[in-house]
Parts: sequence; C-alpha cells; structure tokens
Amino acid sequence: MNPQEVHIHCLVAVVLMGRGIYAAAVRVDRPPPGEEWSHGEITEPRPAASLILLRDADHGQEVLLVQRTPAQRFMGGAWVFPGGAVHAEDADQGAAARRELEEEAGIALGAGTELVPFSRWITPVGVKIRFDTWFFAAEAPPGAEVKVDGSECVDFRWITPAGALAAGERDELMLVFPTIKHLERLAETSTVAATLAAARTRPVTPVLPKVVPAGERPRVLLPGDPGYDDL
Repeated sequence: MNPQEVHIHCLVAVVLMGRGIYAAAVRVDRPPPGEEWSHGEITEPRPAASLILLRDADHGQEVLLVQRTPAQRFMGGAWVFPGGAVHAEDADQGAAARRELEEEAGIALGAGTELVPFSRWITPVGVKIRFDTWFFAAEAPPGAEVKVDGSECVDFRWITPAGALAAGERDELMLVFPTIKHLERLAETSTVAATLAAARTRPVTPVLPKVVPAGERPRVLLPGDPGYDDL
C-alpha cells in the first residue's frame, strides 16, 4: 500500500471509529477490515437495519450492545447494536431489524412491539462496503435473556449509554462512529419511555458523513456542520 492509500484508509477509519486511527486494533499498513477504498465506480449502499433495544434499570435506561466477532471482515471486534443487511425475505427494514435481533441476540420481539424509527445512516461515498441503514428503537420484552449466536456476535452487554461512551474512551469497548453518535443521543434521555417519545417526534433524515483531510487528525462532517455542503 502506498502512502496515499494509507492516508485514505486512515480517513475512512475516522468515520467508523470516531478517532484519527484504529489505535492498537488495526495497523496502518493495511486497510481496516471491511473498509477498503473503492477505486473507480461508487459502490451503491446495501439496505440494512439495526435495532436499538432498550430497558429501564435502577441507574437509568440501558441499551443492548453486541460484540462482532474479531474474525468478521466488516467492523470485526466492534460493539454495535444488533443488525445487518436486509434479506430478500424481509418485508421491510423493520422486519429485518427484528430478524437480526433474534439471530444475533436470541431475542424475539412480539408482533405488538413498537419499532420506532430512530435514524438513518449511510456509509460515506468512497468506502468499498457501504450500507444504507435504518435504526429502530424498541423496548425489550420483560425478562428477555440474551443469547449471542457465537458466530457473528461473541459477547453482549446491557449498559447505560453514558457508561458505554465512557468505556469507549477508556478503550474497553471498540465503538464505531455511528454507534458513538447514537449513544450520545440516547444519553439525552433517562428512561425508555422518554427515548421512544422523543424519537416519535423527531423526523428521520439520512445522515451521510463526509471526511475532510486535516493533517494527522482528519475531521468528520455531518449534515448541518459548517462546510458540509461545500464538499
């Protein structure tokens, strides 16, 4: 890999990791897993869905995070919300989110469980593997027990959004950029009811991050940030 390609892959890592590089998790002499730069035509994002599962606890609401197996090509080892690509048999993104939750965490949501649209994120242009992901928020069934599948996901945690962010800062959890931004939003409310109520009133607009080279610590711009529309 030539120096220019190394720089490009570091830029891509910013979008996914929320930092300038992967720290000790990934060397800069090869592309981060699943984030190879696409040379040539722009890759069309694949429809995907993710489920933000919440429950109330004595110390505030908790969210379910699962750890992707380190062997995974895309975001291996990262702690994420259960989710994945939409399959042909899925009726829509909501159905895909339900299926992924059951496959990865062993939790089946009843037909009456409300899935509240929370956000929509699109992988930046230029990344080889791209997804157009709808995130849904839902309350966990009472007494739900998590059973990770052991293949795509190898561990799980129920954790407060603030606790997850703090663990990420301590490098105890590998958190990708979209997960960090969602945890920051979740930390604004303290109960499941408040989180779902806020999401119901908030319009869902696509979020397409853009990366700006800025020396050794490139910046990530989100819609609404100064300079975003100039790129």
